[in-house]
Amino acid sequence: MSTDLNSAVLFHGLGIIGGFTVLFYFLKFCWKFYWGVRVYVLSEYCKTDLRKYGQWAVVTGATSGIGRAYANELAKRGLDIVLVSRSEEKLHIAATEIEKLYGRKTRIIQADFTVGHAIYPAIAEGLRNLDIGILVNNVGMNYVGALRFFLDVANAEQRITEVINCNILSVTQMTRLVLPHMVEKGTGLIINLSSEVASQPQPLLTLYCATKIFVTYFSRCLNSEYSTRGVTIQCVTPFMVSTNMTYNADVNAFVKSAADYAREALNTVGHSTYTSGCLSHALQHVALTIFFPGWLRLSSFWVRWMDKFTLEKVKETMATSKKEN
Repeated sequence: MSTDLNSAVLFHGLGIIGGFTVLFYFLKFCWKFYWGVRVYVLSEYCKTDLRKYGQWAVVTGATSGIGRAYANELAKRGLDIVLVSRSEEKLHIAATEIEKLYGRKTRIIQADFTVGHAIYPAIAEGLRNLDIGILVNNVGMNYVGALRFFLDVANAEQRITEVINCNILSVTQMTRLVLPHMVEKGTGLIINLSSEVASQPQPLLTLYCATKIFVTYFSRCLNSEYSTRGVTIQCVTPFMVSTNMTYNADVNAFVKSAADYAREALNTVGHSTYTSGCLSHALQHVALTIFFPGWLRLSSFWVRWMDKFTLEKVKETMATSKKEN
């Protein structure tokens, strides 16, 4: 009798624990579903007025790809634009386009972010006396044009320095330049472009992946420090966007155009400070997390397979190029 009673109590207790567990995960799923709908769907109809941050937006890497798309979209939403990039010719073209299409004022600052510290005094001078409300730290570069082992790149010593200068130093130094004014006036927005490859370690993209996880941690920590002072630091982690870095991949359900991505990502401002930028990329992130876990990405089997796959693709591309020539 005592044994039966104890068993009944045990099963009853386990049932209660199981019920609470199911309820917990159900509520967790509901919250994530609501959050996703609010950030990626409802934000299309509840856009933040970006002009409240200030008159000027500064965009680095603004002459192509996501950077140029951000500059155009910000101008479309009523901000004047400071474009910062390496090519003076391309800067003039991008600035002329913004002035013609959107009627906004522009300034250009020519700067090569791979150089290092020497460029920032000139950038600071170019930003002097501007009411900067938004900074988009977009400029970035890959270590090598395809999946490669860390040492399999020509002139590795120089390349490592250039990537770190472009992907890490630019984010910290540009933030240092604009943040004091934002804190002083009690409002501002800094958007830092990280990457989906920073979500988990990515062999064969080692240096690029490592620089982007720096951007993610830097952004999220900085937002905790300065959100109470009115400054928002948003970290954006795109997946595949059709740009020069992705060899202008065809746009489809998984690959966004730069213009569409920038528009959707800017819609998330005021709704999320850590975002994939668009619904498609958010869903891909969830799928990869579930079906492609970190232990598989880091396995020697996967690294060997990806290396072999990449080499075969390179050979196919070279063979196709020879035929066309």
